[in-house]
Amino acid sequence: MLTKRFFLSTIAGALALAGCSASQSTADHAQSAAAQPVTVIQGTDEAFTSEAIYFVVTDRFVEGDPSNNHEDQGGDNPTWELRMDGPDGKFANVGYMGGDLQGVLNNADYIRDLGFSAVWLTPVLDNPDEAFTGGEPITFGGQFKDGGKTGYHGYWATNFYQPDEHLVSANLSFKDYTSGMKQHGLKTVFDIVANHGSPSYSMPEDQPGYGELYDADGKLVADHANLHPTEIDQSQPLQAFFHPYPDLSELSNLDESNPDVQEYLINAYLYWIEQGADAFRIDTIRHVSHDFWRTMADRIRAEHPDFFMFGESFVYDANFIAQHTLPKNGGVSVLDFPMQKAMNEVFGDLSQNTGEENQGEAPKAPVSTGYAKLAEVLYLTHGPYDNPYELTTFYDNHDMARMNASDTGFINANNWLFTVRGIPVIYQGSEIGFMRGTSEHQGNRNYLGQEALNNAPNHPIYQGLKAIANVRANTPALQRGLQVNLNFADNTASFYRIVQNDEHSQTALVLLNKASDAADFSVGDYMQPGQWTEQLSGRSVQLSDGEALSSTVEANGVQVWVHNGPVTNQALLQAIETQMARQ
Repeated sequence: MLTKRFFLSTIAGALALAGCSASQSTADHAQSAAAQPVTVIQGTDEAFTSEAIYFVVTDRFVEGDPSNNHEDQGGDNPTWELRMDGPDGKFANVGYMGGDLQGVLNNADYIRDLGFSAVWLTPVLDNPDEAFTGGEPITFGGQFKDGGKTGYHGYWATNFYQPDEHLVSANLSFKDYTSGMKQHGLKTVFDIVANHGSPSYSMPEDQPGYGELYDADGKLVADHANLHPTEIDQSQPLQAFFHPYPDLSELSNLDESNPDVQEYLINAYLYWIEQGADAFRIDTIRHVSHDFWRTMADRIRAEHPDFFMFGESFVYDANFIAQHTLPKNGGVSVLDFPMQKAMNEVFGDLSQNTGEENQGEAPKAPVSTGYAKLAEVLYLTHGPYDNPYELTTFYDNHDMARMNASDTGFINANNWLFTVRGIPVIYQGSEIGFMRGTSEHQGNRNYLGQEALNNAPNHPIYQGLKAIANVRANTPALQRGLQVNLNFADNTASFYRIVQNDEHSQTALVLLNKASDAADFSVGDYMQPGQWTEQLSGRSVQLSDGEALSSTVEANGVQVWVHNGPVTNQALLQAIETQMARQ
């Protein structure tokens, strides 16, 4: 269960230790820890905050096994390569395009070398074998319409225990995949759904799979029977799984209050953990009751303590989405939509982002393009979240327009994302600015492909991302460290990240410059004497007591200065105590 894993009582210990040598190394500090209690200063002790997540829409990533394409599937309602053409040669696709688990595994080293340690996959569950004939027909650029689409994305499950035949291979089960990824140092984030199954009504004639659910043995346990939700009779065994009212488009609206539905879903989630899932991303979390998520979280963590989960509550109101993070509601972290909106305003051009359900306020043209806009959404103090350091942070994904930014906009966004509090998530292709500015049916989810990955290392966004992502991967303070802000101006920002626990004693000073010219920094506030090493260049300086750290950060650049050793600066310790009393 997520909790605020910091206690003010540790600060008193820190004050007592302020006389320790500032140049003491992490190794020396570890040796001295045997003689005195270790003083804990950190944003969180949640282990998963050490990860950085690369998000993959599996069918649109890379084809690794052509034998699982099933290009002739669907009969009169085919599922393969359903292209929608738009103006000026633009296009999108709502059919399967060949990406699979083998394609992801084949590129494990690419993802790992880029600086990531976990891969979030869209759902791998079995989806219907035909294109949907109900609903309003989807066209290029359309929204909130499912007619003519397939379940290539994985969110239209017909069997929560069965992988989709387009994703697995004869010699690569999902368990084989997770085992293979772990050999490359990559964890698997499994995407789960509780709100809905597949589209379930409005078809001219009932289609196989749609509105149906099967159990682990392949037995039919629920069937919407192509009925409008208001026609559902919950006294009928096969209709008891559904709410008798609609929710999202024509998707079946699962009744999570039904004990049978709870057993079906939660046992399925446990099954996929057994197959190697290391964490869950939860789709449409706000459409399901807090009571269900509390029940589910308790069940999961009873068998898998501290199992990490984060949900998608597609709303830009921090007070609303923070409710999911509270222990009484299951203690589930969330995707940080308020920061996503702010990042598009600060680093993007005029954003076209809209919510998948048109909920909340969509990002508009920038009001403030400075770093102060980002400081507002950190909620380091007086915030609504159970712990803001455990949020998953991002600037775009598959359900909204990709960030509409220049190359330098992406570089600056990544420099922020990989140094600030939270767990960074990057959507496939963002490392090359793929389909920037496009929404779901305008090319956002177009096929990425092996050639694009092969050429990616030549792209400046890739190069900048790889540099800062690997700095985060090797700097504990950037993963779990308490964030103490210094200065946030229009084009520059500076802050500390501080971690001090049984494993590490480290302070990182982050200097950000998104201007088109170099910027001079001189940081004297809370500065500790001793050796500081800049992680991207390898440059080191030795500071005496009271001396400021001065450096010039190049245009659209970042520097991360690291000092190893316990916190000794009395003013910094007092600032930490004050900040944590208000978190």
